[in-house]
Amino acid sequence: MTIKRKLLLALAVPLVTAGLVIPAFRPAYAASLTEVTSFGDNPGRMRMHVYVPDNRPARPATVVAMHGCGGSGPGFYSGSEFAGLADRYGYIVIYPSATQQAGFGNCFDTWSDAAKRRGGGSDPVSIISMIRYVQQQYAADPDRVYATGSSSGGMMTNHMLALYPDVFKAGAAFMGVPFNCFANAADYPPGSSQCTGGNMNRTPQQWGDAVRQAYPGFAGPRPRVQLWHGTNDTLVPYSLLQETIEQWTNVFGLSQTPTSTDTPQANWNRRRYADTSGTVQVEAYSIQGAGHSLPSGGMAAAALQFFGLTNPTTPPPTTPPPTTPPPTTPPPTNGACRVTVAVNAWNNGLTENITITNTGTSAVNGWSLVFTLPSGQTITSGWNATYSPNSGQVTARNVAYNGGIPVNGSVTIGFQASHSGNNARPASFTLNGASCTVA
Repeated sequence: MTIKRKLLLALAVPLVTAGLVIPAFRPAYAASLTEVTSFGDNPGRMRMHVYVPDNRPARPATVVAMHGCGGSGPGFYSGSEFAGLADRYGYIVIYPSATQQAGFGNCFDTWSDAAKRRGGGSDPVSIISMIRYVQQQYAADPDRVYATGSSSGGMMTNHMLALYPDVFKAGAAFMGVPFNCFANAADYPPGSSQCTGGNMNRTPQQWGDAVRQAYPGFAGPRPRVQLWHGTNDTLVPYSLLQETIEQWTNVFGLSQTPTSTDTPQANWNRRRYADTSGTVQVEAYSIQGAGHSLPSGGMAAAALQFFGLTNPTTPPPTTPPPTTPPPTTPPPTNGACRVTVAVNAWNNGLTENITITNTGTSAVNGWSLVFTLPSGQTITSGWNATYSPNSGQVTARNVAYNGGIPVNGSVTIGFQASHSGNNARPASFTLNGASCTVA
């Protein structure tokens, strides 16, 4: 099964410097998102999709890109910039789809005992099988494997770097938590979690020991780590960024004091932690004012630059970028959209994942989803969309990276809310002014 790309991503990225040697490339292939139904040992019962760009070197790098809870591999493919950048830089992208349930649907298992042991089973072993498949099928370079992900996928990024430091060269975790933060499945939902409830404050040594115990005796080079978090994130509290910094700097034997700080662009505050050779081993971005909504525009490119993958494989476009935003698609006709809602509630709060599917005959380019919250519900944070107001009739608008919804494609958004007893979902939804079918 393939999902043809409908949208070319044009991003401002560094140009190749003069004198760099560009490797020879294989002949072009039809670029598409392809599902692989048999890829080896799969104890996590995961699905695998892979994106292989038209142009790639003989031994391409591999990026494992992981979605948040309630999402899917195809959803993260269409809702992030990693596949579009693969067309430029020639790496292969693996999009795993999680199926685990722990208060949410489709989350990566970072809580079970099996998942915390190298080779112990569950999702980590399935992901390693996907990587091995790509290396065998496409001659991918085993020395250039990278992990990235958002929310649950960011948590799994830190998880995989801890369990398999001999497999990964680097990782970029968006809105993640430290390795071994969750005690078990009951600790995962935000209403009851010690990890994401703001009560987790271990010492750097304790955090570092957790990573070292994941692969006892490992003495090789560790994967470099890039971390991203919004300062206004309340679903996965911003304070967990500092805990994760402490974990990885301790693993690398680095000071808790950054070797440099800067602001590479507005509201991106960056701290870097370099070793004695000057190599930045840990890099942390605090995104001022951002909630649970990363990565946003340009962040995937920054992650790839950190990985060392930003040597273009195709010439950059010579046309200047448009100075005006693309037009919003006219409202679809009735029945041209479908909304699926998953609610996880506790005594005074809930999370709600909303998947919007374009069932019309043309792509959507820019969207607004309108719905009415039941009385007593108030949104406290959200992801993959902006929400206003926070109660009553709410409008969710796309963010920079997920405004396009191809025909039969979907995007997943969500929010956390408080409630006073009524934890029901909204009764109806309209997309760009047209009513959607509610599944």
